[in-house]
Amino acid sequence: MSIIEAHSSAKPRFAFFYVVIGTIFTVLLVGLAYRQLFGSEGFLERERLQNQRRILTPGPRGEIFDREGRVLVANRPRFSAVVFFSELRPAFLTAERRLVRDVRDGDHPPPPEGLSRSRRMSWYAETARAQVLQSHLDACGNILGKIFTIDRGNLESHYRQQPLLPYPLLDDLSPEEFAMLVEQLPQESPVQIYSSLTRHYPYGSVAAHTLGYVTSTLDIPTENLPGGDLMTFYSRGSIGRDGIERAFDSELQGQTGSEILVVDPAGFQVQMVENAPPVTGSGFYSSLDIDIQAAGESAFGTREGALVAMDVRTGEVLAMVSRPDYDLNDLTPFISRDTFRDIEDRGAWINRALQGLYPPGSTYKLVTAIAALRAGIITPETVIDCPGFHTVGGRRFPCHRRSGHGPQRLADAIRQSCNVYFYKISLEMGIDTLANESRRFGLHAPTGIDLPFEATKMIVPDAAWKRADRGEGWVGGDTANVSIGQGFLRVTPLQMAAFAASLARGETLTRPTISRRPFGQPSVVAGNQSLGLSPSDHAALLYGMEQAVQIGTGRQASIPGVRLGGKTGTAQVRTPRGTLELAWFLGFGPIEDPRIAIVLVVVGDQEDEANAGGAVAAPIARDVFRVYFEKHRRNDSSDTTLAGTSGR
Repeated sequence: MSIIEAHSSAKPRFAFFYVVIGTIFTVLLVGLAYRQLFGSEGFLERERLQNQRRILTPGPRGEIFDREGRVLVANRPRFSAVVFFSELRPAFLTAERRLVRDVRDGDHPPPPEGLSRSRRMSWYAETARAQVLQSHLDACGNILGKIFTIDRGNLESHYRQQPLLPYPLLDDLSPEEFAMLVEQLPQESPVQIYSSLTRHYPYGSVAAHTLGYVTSTLDIPTENLPGGDLMTFYSRGSIGRDGIERAFDSELQGQTGSEILVVDPAGFQVQMVENAPPVTGSGFYSSLDIDIQAAGESAFGTREGALVAMDVRTGEVLAMVSRPDYDLNDLTPFISRDTFRDIEDRGAWINRALQGLYPPGSTYKLVTAIAALRAGIITPETVIDCPGFHTVGGRRFPCHRRSGHGPQRLADAIRQSCNVYFYKISLEMGIDTLANESRRFGLHAPTGIDLPFEATKMIVPDAAWKRADRGEGWVGGDTANVSIGQGFLRVTPLQMAAFAASLARGETLTRPTISRRPFGQPSVVAGNQSLGLSPSDHAALLYGMEQAVQIGTGRQASIPGVRLGGKTGTAQVRTPRGTLELAWFLGFGPIEDPRIAIVLVVVGDQEDEANAGGAVAAPIARDVFRVYFEKHRRNDSSDTTLAGTSGR
């Protein structure tokens, strides 16, 4: 075969290969064009997810104010010495190379035996990072005159989980430490002084239970923030755990800020592409008056118990004291184990004003009196003799004055707190009438105050309750005990304060609030009724209360120039410490135009200790009344109702 013939016969085979190669190139070009034209968006999205990260920063919490705009809860700067890993990356690589050389040359101990190859490589990187950060920590220590050691476990946890967030070398610097580092750190140092905010309570333990506290959390608001599909890193925020901080957490929470960063394959920051700074939360104006609150705290001292001062017209809580208490600043930015244990051991977590359930003692005699007047059992002029005791079912029930009070009218019985008077009228009307009157005043249910954890297990006992709870029948002695605020009856100081405010207004229900009412408007309470007494009956009741403060058992609560009405009480309660006495006081004023109601209970320290309401509780109420009326005389000298006239 000639060369020409051989060449001609090969052409079909070359053509075949040309066709195959051309087809392949065509497919590749079509595929490339398709991906460029139709698939680029998906690749860009995948690249975005791989190369971008989101950092969320919680907004500062709003401040809490008293009713006059004074700051009760604020935010204080919390300074830390921090570094950013992205800025230290060259130093990390240099230190790692040097460490490899030193281990090879015998100038540094080698990795532990038995590590896998990948784990040995990680050991070099981790040790190098620790060396770099320790050197910067040493520089800070030299300035502050202290020795610090890097926590490798904490460092690696932060590096793996939060590499884009600042790593704190030193946390919560004192003002002096902050000033020294700012002044003496070299300008080229990667150590930065980082400022964050933490809760600050200017008044320490004052109103601790009412204000409440916060704890840190990673569960921060993220609604309507961009980058929800990106890998996200969170700075810790805070959440309210008690008191106003919890009840109004959604208002106090700030708006979370968002940063979107471009990172390199190792996860270090390259560029910021979006930044929405955090926004401070809304301020909250409470109903508290810090002057009244501080007066109650000071007068109460270290004794156990609770006090509530309330605006009669609106139900606004002017002061709420609970003892024992704690310093709120000890709970921020975190609660140490020792602090938690101390508060737990002292029983100080409980807000006794709205969680403490106590027999109300003789303050409850006002309820008994109203029930008897409404039932027609007595009139203000009904005379009942007190020989010092009354026998019920063969058992002698004593009066607190063992020699007796003699003939008593309603005002006399209230002024002198005569037990026998109330034993007799309660037995005549029966427990159902008395229990129904208690329910009319809301003593069987929570008040509905806008604070968390109000007690729900208050007891207004009757025959049905005793049968269900104790499996026993009701007896006359049970009625006698309830009539003077003893026996099975259990209420909170807040409930009795709401009762006092209602009585002062001539109504049955008050809805307490810790929020300042706009323009002093009272809240509308479903089921609220008129007191249901004739003017003469109501006047007699108030006269007895006024006499109690002027010359009776509550005289240590009196204030010259102000007509106050009040009622003392002493009750007994069984505790792990034995049977303790409770000293109560309930009062309001001025009688002719009531503005403020005060209720408090003081728990005795030990068994068999005298703890009468007139001697222990009334003086505390007097100190709070005095501050209130002195303040309002100054603020509104034209309001003559605050000065009043001397009582009858």
